[in-house]
Amino acid sequence: MRESSNPVFRSLPKQQGGYAQFGTGAAGYGTQAVHADPYVTDQRQAGVARPMTIDDVVTKTGITLAVLTAVAVATYVFAGINPGLALPLSLIGALGGLVLVLIATFGRKMDNPAIVLSYAVLEGMFVGGISWVFGKSVEIAGGSAGALITQAVLGTLGVFFGMLVVYKTGAIRVTPKFTRFIVAGLFGVFALMLGNFLLAMFGVGGGEGMGLRSGGTLAIIFSLICIGLAAFSFLIDFDAADQMIRAGAPEKAAWGVALGLTVTLVWLYVEILRLLSYFNSD
Repeated sequence: MRESSNPVFRSLPKQQGGYAQFGTGAAGYGTQAVHADPYVTDQRQAGVARPMTIDDVVTKTGITLAVLTAVAVATYVFAGINPGLALPLSLIGALGGLVLVLIATFGRKMDNPAIVLSYAVLEGMFVGGISWVFGKSVEIAGGSAGALITQAVLGTLGVFFGMLVVYKTGAIRVTPKFTRFIVAGLFGVFALMLGNFLLAMFGVGGGEGMGLRSGGTLAIIFSLICIGLAAFSFLIDFDAADQMIRAGAPEKAAWGVALGLTVTLVWLYVEILRLLSYFNSD
């Protein structure tokens, strides 16, 4: 199985012929099926986990995104009532979400619905808060915050479903070379983000660091690169999820798929929102 560019997918435990234990669940379905009692008609009663299906992935991802969206809307409304809390809420959401992703990834708890849904709540705070901040900056420039957010949401959904079509039609094949290229690009982008943040903290470039988030030409190019990497990451993530289904990963593993896809969706949305704010703030 090819490694995904998404750290959540890449850390999913694997074993020969299928997937190893997910969280506290039983071992991989393929292995258990061999040792299951052939006279037992209900495999689930015998302690055998049902294999994951595409419906499980869609359902768990839908639940996760629904929770995230509800919290994001509530946070946006709350920020409108008390503007001073917009940035703190988005910061708490971003840092808390990062911590939970690290716990899920390195603690092998990607299949834990409590962690996944808690991540959705925190990222909802981040998305709602940051959407309000960008929307306010556009309103100050004479634009419409509602139009900005609507365009960002539609753009995110368009990219997601567009890449799903690309994957399903095989227009772009997910090969080991392709995966290595995307992973290298992600490491490069995140290194630049970190470097830009640190330089900005020390006042370099008038507090804008290398200018990757200043709204200028370089910032626009950087955002386009981030959007492109996020889009192509979907192909690798779709392929990883597809192979998990083929390998008979347990049903509960769908929560890990939902978490991985949500991580990429949030990044894509924020980058599109940021890019649109550049154009609407001129």
